Amino acid sequence: MGSTKFTAGSVNWRGVLEENSRRTKWVMLTFLAIYVSLGCIVDMLMVMNQYPQLTVEQAFQLLTHFEIFPYASVSMFAVAAIAIFITIKFNDKIMLMGTDSKEITPETASSLQEKQLYNVIEEMKVAAGMRFMPKVYIIEANYMNAFASGFSDQSAMVAITRGLMSKLNRQELQAVMAHELSHIRHQDMKLTMMVAILSNLMLMIVDALFYNLMFGGERSSDNGRGNPLIPIIILLRYVLPMTTVLLMLYLSRTREYMADSGAVELMRENESLASALIKISQDHEANQDSYASEYGQTKHEEFRSAAYIFDPKAFDPAKSIMNVFSTHPSLEDRLKAMGCKLHTK
Repeated sequence: MGSTKFTAGSVNWRGVLEENSRRTKWVMLTFLAIYVSLGCIVDMLMVMNQYPQLTVEQAFQLLTHFEIFPYASVSMFAVAAIAIFITIKFNDKIMLMGTDSKEITPETASSLQEKQLYNVIEEMKVAAGMRFMPKVYIIEANYMNAFASGFSDQSAMVAITRGLMSKLNRQELQAVMAHELSHIRHQDMKLTMMVAILSNLMLMIVDALFYNLMFGGERSSDNGRGNPLIPIIILLRYVLPMTTVLLMLYLSRTREYMADSGAVELMRENESLASALIKISQDHEANQDSYASEYGQTKHEEFRSAAYIFDPKAFDPAKSIMNVFSTHPSLEDRLKAMGCKLHTK
C-alpha cells in the first residue's frame, strides 16, 4: 500500500474492559435464563402429560411452588453451569479441537521463524502492558489466519497458522499479533467463545426436544395433540437460531473494529496491519478452492470461525446473500476505519 494518513484518537481502555465485563455477565445470565426456561417447558410438558386435566397455569404453579419437583429445569441449569465451567477451564483446548497444532516456547521453538514469532508476541505483550505471556500455538495449516482466546491475561492463548507465519514479513506479523493481543486486552474473546459454546449446546437441546415432540412415537403424538406448549416449542425451534446469530453479530463486528484500532495504537502506525489484512484476503482469494477444502476437513471450525482475524466464509459462493450475517466487517470497511483506502484496478 502507499502512504496513508491516520489520526489516532484517545480511547478509554478501562471503560472498554468494564463494558466487556458487563456484556459477558449479561450473555451468561441470558443463556442461563434460556436454559432454565427450556427446562421449565419440558417440566410442564411432563406434568401435563401425566395430568391431562391441568391447565398451563396450574402446571406452572405446581412447579414454581415445588409441589412437583422441576427435574428438567434443575437439570438444564446444571448443564448450563457445567458448560460455562468447562468453557472457562478448558477454553484453549476447545478452541484448538480438530487442529494439528503445537505449543511454542523459547525452549521448543525449532526454527528461526518460530523463535521470531515468540519474540514478536513477547514484544507486543510488553507494549500492551499485559502481566502474563499468552500461550503461543502454531496450527499446521496452509491458509493464513490467527485467533486469540482466554478469559483473563493469565489464561490467554494466541494461535497462528503456519501459512500466515511464513507469508507475512516481520512488521505485518507484529501487527497481526497486536490485533490478537488487543482482543485479550479488551477481554472480548470470552464473549465470542461463551456465545459459540452455549448457543450450539442450546440449539442441540432445542432440536432434541423438537424432534422428540414431533416424532416421538404414538405416545408423544397422542398426548401432545392440543397441548398449548407445542406451538412454543415449534416457535423456539426457528426463532432461537436467528436470535443466536444476531447476538453473535452484536458482539463480533464491534470487537473486530476495536482490535484493529488497538493494534494501530500498539504499532503507532496503520500500514502494517492494513498490508497484512490485504495479503490475507488476497491469499484466500487466490487459493479459494484448496483453502475451502482445508477448512472443511478441519473439525470444529464452528468454534473458531468468529474468532479468526479473517472470516473463512468471506469467499463463500453465497457471500452476496450471507454478507449481512458475517461476523466480520468487510475488508474495505476495516481499512476505512483504520484510515486506509483499498485501491483496486
